[in-house]
Amino acid sequence: MKPLLGIHHVTAITSSAEKIYDFFTHVLGLRLVKKTVNQDDISTYHLFFADDVGSAGTDMTFFDFQGSSKAQKGTDEIAKTGFRVPSDLAIFYWEKRFIKYQVKHQEPKVLFGILSLAFEDFDGQEYILFSDENDHGVKPGIPWQKGPIPNEFAIVGLGPIWFRVSNPDYMHKVLTERLTFTKTDTDQSLSRYQTDQGGNGASIIVETRKDLPMGRQGYGGIHHVAFAVNDKTDLDLWIQSLNQQGIRHSGHVDRFYFKSLYSRIYPTMLFEFATNGPGFIDDEESYETLGELLALPPKFRNRRDEIEQLVRHIETKRSHRVYNKEYMD
Repeated sequence: MKPLLGIHHVTAITSSAEKIYDFFTHVLGLRLVKKTVNQDDISTYHLFFADDVGSAGTDMTFFDFQGSSKAQKGTDEIAKTGFRVPSDLAIFYWEKRFIKYQVKHQEPKVLFGILSLAFEDFDGQEYILFSDENDHGVKPGIPWQKGPIPNEFAIVGLGPIWFRVSNPDYMHKVLTERLTFTKTDTDQSLSRYQTDQGGNGASIIVETRKDLPMGRQGYGGIHHVAFAVNDKTDLDLWIQSLNQQGIRHSGHVDRFYFKSLYSRIYPTMLFEFATNGPGFIDDEESYETLGELLALPPKFRNRRDEIEQLVRHIETKRSHRVYNKEYMD
C-alpha cells in the first residue's frame, strides 16, 4: 500500500454551532470554509474550519447533533486534536491570547521534543497546539489572510492527533500492520507514530490508559479522524486491502468535497480515508465567500427549501469585514 499522507481532517461534536463558529473564527482565527449539513442527517449542521483556502490536512469539522449528551472522557477514544503553529514563539503568543479570552489552558510543555500548549473549548473539547519550529515533514497550510491572528502565529494545520487506548499492543498492530504508520518515539505512557513524510501533520500520539472507563461520544468529544490519500484510485486500493484483511468498511462514499471510506479498524474508533480533492472552492462559493452560504452538494440541492426549514439560520458573512491582526502585548 502507498503510505497514508497524514491527517486529512478531524470531525467532532459541539453543543452549539453558533458558539463553535464564534470560538473558531474569533478566538482561534481559523476560516469557516464550508457551512453545510451532515449528509447522513440533513437536520444537522456540518461546519468546516480550515486554513485560508480549505487545504486538506488543515480542517476540523463539527456536527451539532440536537439532543446529544456530553461526551464521557475515557479510554479507547480519539481524545485530542492537535493544531500546528509556526514556531515556539507562536506558542507563547497563544498562551497570552488564551489568558485574554479566558480560554481554559495548561502551561506550555515539551512533548517528544516539541513545545506544546493544551487547551479546551466551552464544551471541554480537548486540543493541543504543537510548534512547527523544527518540523520537516508534511507541509503546513496557509494562514487565514483576512483573519484576526497575525500570520506568523496563526494555526496552519492539524496534528498530531491524540489517541487514548487500553490495549496499546493492538493499537500498535492497527497502526503499523493495517495502516502505514511507524513507531518513532516513546515517552513513558506515550508513543508517537508517523506516516509518509512524517512531522506534526502525519503523526499520531498514543496514550496508554488502562485505568479509565471507556469513553462515550457526545458533545465535547471527537466523532472520527480522517487520513489523507491522493485520489479515488488510492481509495480503491484501500478498499481492496480492507477486503483482503476481512475488515468491514463502508465502501466508497462520495462527499462531493472529497471522496471517502470509513472503517472501525480499532473497534471503538471510526477512521476515515479521504481524498485530497476536489476541495471547498466550487461552483457554489468562490474563494472570497467561502463558508458564507448554506452550501449543499449537488445531490441535495433540489431539497434546499426543505433543508433550510430543518436547520436554523447562522450568520457567517465575513467578506465585508476587516479584522485587525491582534498582537498580544
